[in-house]
Amino acid sequence: MTTYVITVPGTFLRAPDDDTKSGLARRLRPADPHHTELGREEDLDVLTVNDDGRTFSARVEVTAETSGEAEAEAVRGVAAALRDVGFDADEAPLGPPAVTGVDNPA
Repeated sequence: MTTYVITVPGTFLRAPDDDTKSGLARRLRPADPHHTELGREEDLDVLTVNDDGRTFSARVEVTAETSGEAEAEAVRGVAAALRDVGFDADEAPLGPPAVTGVDNPA
């Protein structure tokens, strides 16, 4: 198994308030990339909402056999966290995930 840092971009089609953004970050926290070497070195935040208040990036740590499995798991986790704070797929569509880093144990 390999630990990946996956970035999942998205767009809020209705603006979230500060409490919603905080709740989303809390729900993503178990997959915080700071647990990886890359996350610590790059100081990657689990959730970044851009200045426009609409576009965002979630960076999550996922352990999987392949990068494709890791990307799929990351999308499922981010989508679930969004649902938990009241955003369905139509209100916060996600873009294609990307492998931001790989953390192989030495």
